[in-house]
Amino acid sequence: MPTDAFLALDGVRYRFPGDPAETVAGVDWAIPRGAIHCLLGRSGCGKTTLLKLAAGLLAPDHGTVRLGGEALRGPSPRVGFVFQAPTLLDWLCALDNVLLPVSLKRRPRPADRDAARDLLAAMGLGDLAGRRPAALSGGQRSRVAMARALIGGPDLLLLDEPFAALDALTREELQDDLLGLCASRGTAALFVTHDIAEAVTLGDRVGVMAAGRLIHEGAVPLPRPRPPGIRYEPAFGAACRHLRAIMDASPALGRAA
Repeated sequence: MPTDAFLALDGVRYRFPGDPAETVAGVDWAIPRGAIHCLLGRSGCGKTTLLKLAAGLLAPDHGTVRLGGEALRGPSPRVGFVFQAPTLLDWLCALDNVLLPVSLKRRPRPADRDAARDLLAAMGLGDLAGRRPAALSGGQRSRVAMARALIGGPDLLLLDEPFAALDALTREELQDDLLGLCASRGTAALFVTHDIAEAVTLGDRVGVMAAGRLIHEGAVPLPRPRPPGIRYEPAFGAACRHLRAIMDASPALGRAA
């Protein structure tokens, strides 16, 4: 295991009660500080379960999950989580939704509100802080959810296919927003997706999961930061084809993730 790993999974295994097979079957993975890694795989391969293990939402049956060198015993304030759906509270405005993790612990201070406004502004929502979710588009709601995950200044961001339901152009805009925010804050990220192009766009490294196992993990041979128009370059297409070939050769087994 690399000595500079911030998130380290070592021989992690997990079986849901009553299931005949393990959903996560002995995964080793290490993410350094500030890096973005993507986890790619078909539906049912176990990738969301692995993300929940990394978040401390599930405890492994075997193996260890370490964060900053310490064993993870449960959800950590050093970790932010972005779910598949934005899961905003309908009765709160965008600003108060961003502040929700703070509000659950204590009354937000002026500095907290300033930080939330800064995050919304960084995502192009500075003028929409007072709007409730019903008055926001799908992409805007996803941006609020990302800001909420970042409000505590986490060292690690875990994202579970948060852009899957959005149109292609909005998805690309949010990918660029995520890259910029992680780079400016030095935040590491583990991003789960079934979209090969998304994994190549975002990841410093990409892992491919099948039937509960990590069958491939390697660097994306593209420059960082990603230059404008990279999605249309031959090198981008080649990286996508390489990962597609690995996925095509992998078993389509496993339970729902």
